[in-house]
Amino acid sequence: MNKWKIAIAVVGVVLFVAWYAFRPERLYINERVHEELPSTNVGSTQTIESGVFYGIAHPTEGTATVYRTGDRALILRFTNFRTSNGPNVHVYLVAADDAKDETALHASFIDLGPIKGNIGDQNYDLDTSVDLSKYRAVSIWCKRFSVNFGVAPLKPDHVVSQN
Repeated sequence: MNKWKIAIAVVGVVLFVAWYAFRPERLYINERVHEELPSTNVGSTQTIESGVFYGIAHPTEGTATVYRTGDRALILRFTNFRTSNGPNVHVYLVAADDAKDETALHASFIDLGPIKGNIGDQNYDLDTSVDLSKYRAVSIWCKRFSVNFGVAPLKPDHVVSQN
């Protein structure tokens, strides 16, 4: 009888670890977010560059835009954004013209933190020292499984076109 109790406990622990690692409910539960562009000095907010997301491992869509506010702060903003949800998904600013594969992400990137939601408009603060001539793409990256969900190559605002 003790062997059965141990076996049941072990199976329970294994199931919990598997659930925690894969978080299957995240495939079905969307996290919506709706942030406005910060209103401080909105009249003096300038669009620096932008790009359109496209999917790599998961369908991803929307626009990534870098703004400079009147107080010289930089903001990365996602609009009409949508991707799959997943465990430990982060926003990376990548030092490459595009991040179609993992090799671009191994070069150099800035982790802007966990994604705020897989659907909706959201803002990420950038350090004013970020060299936008070096960091040319935004990646939605799942750290848990090293998977690139989608990418938005950034270009000066006047050359961006919808695909």
